[in-house]
Formats: sequence, C-alpha cells, structure tokens
Amino acid sequence: MIRRALSLLFLAWAIGFLWFVVALPKPSDGVTTDAVIVPTGGPGRIARGLTVLEQGLAGKLLVSGVDPEVRPQEFAAQFGVSPRQMACCVTLGFAAVDTRSNAAETAKWVAQNEVRSLRLVTTDWHMRRAAGELDRTLPEHVTVIRDAVPSQPDLGTLFLEYHKLIASRAAGLADL
Repeated sequence: MIRRALSLLFLAWAIGFLWFVVALPKPSDGVTTDAVIVPTGGPGRIARGLTVLEQGLAGKLLVSGVDPEVRPQEFAAQFGVSPRQMACCVTLGFAAVDTRSNAAETAKWVAQNEVRSLRLVTTDWHMRRAAGELDRTLPEHVTVIRDAVPSQPDLGTLFLEYHKLIASRAAGLADL
C-alpha cells in the first residue's frame, strides 16, 4: 500500500516536472497595462521592462527588489534611462529580498499608484511562482498580464525552481 502511494506520488512529481520544463511561459503580446513590474534577479528582465515602458505599453515601471546600495543615477546610467523618464515613470523598490516580498512590495506600490492592470516581466522559469505570489497578494480587481523573458535555464535551475513552485503553492494552500 505504501509502495503504491509512493509510486503514484513520484509519478505525479515526474509528470509535473515534465510539464514545468516543456511548457515554460512565453512573452506576452502588445497588450497595454497601467504599469509594468520587474522583480530583479534574472538577465533581460529590466531591459524588457524598460522596452515595454518605451513602447508605451505601460505608463509606469516598478523594479522590485533593488539592492539598497544602488542609487537611481547608477541605475539610470547602467540601463540608459533618461532623467525625465526616471522622474516620471520609474520607481526603484528596495524592500524586497525574495519572490514573496516582491509581491508584497508590488501590492503596496499598486495601491499607492491606483494601478488596475499590470504586466509582470520575469524570466520564463520564474513566471509561475512570481505570478502565483502576486495572485495571492494583489486585490482581485487588478489584472496581471504575464510577460516571460525567454531563457536557456540549466536542469539545476529548473529542478530548484520546480520545487520552489511546489512549496509556494503548498504555502498558499496553507493560508486558506
């Protein structure tokens, strides 16, 4: 009996991991949102968020989880952001240290800025967990568009992220 249950559990885990690897989220189309949210941590995320802003697909950008030692001028210089754009449209969030606190920082910023729709820009392998944390944190009236940055993750990254996703979902169920 226990052997059968363990076999079923392993089979469910293996099928879930296969789905996770094969069906990584894709970039979004040109839908317009009030804001774009970029959690730091992966290559191409900030550049994609700035492109969305420059294309007029969002009016504001929050970069969540910025190292407290980074100054706005340094950020602007590194990513080629004009002083005008920094002043009007880019917010650097320094409160987050992980995906869950990215969601909390985003929820606070969304409320302060009266955002009703946002585009989440993060790496393809990170999208499901980041979006799940946002879904649990944001009010129901806020629409979240998923815009994944394509990557070439190694098996170790996928393995680790799959288990973080399972833990995140389990924590979400425990909160119910």
